Amino acid sequence: MVERKDTDRLSAILKAASDPTRRAVLTLLAQEGPMRVTDIARLFDISLNSVSKHIKVLEACGLVTRRTEWREHLIEVQMAPLSEIDQWFAELRSIWALRLDALEAALKEDDND
Repeated sequence: MVERKDTDRLSAILKAASDPTRRAVLTLLAQEGPMRVTDIARLFDISLNSVSKHIKVLEACGLVTRRTEWREHLIEVQMAPLSEIDQWFAELRSIWALRLDALEAALKEDDND
């Protein structure tokens, strides 16, 4: 069994990314670059307060960062936490590859008997 020391962090990232609005915000920021919260909110059919709450969830797990320039708060996507999800999937793929290899070997052994 694969044991992860960073399960809480991975869980937080997956939970944050599980919401469709937050995924849309991440996609928007990845495509457009850093944006002000008010500019992000204009593109969604929810209140500024709701968008701000979604951004705070994304900030808490490191998927976005906030940069202040004068009075403006710019939100920027951070791709590094997504690599943790990719690493977890890679571990799952390797487990399945080993299991499939063992199955293939067992089937070949049966054919030879």
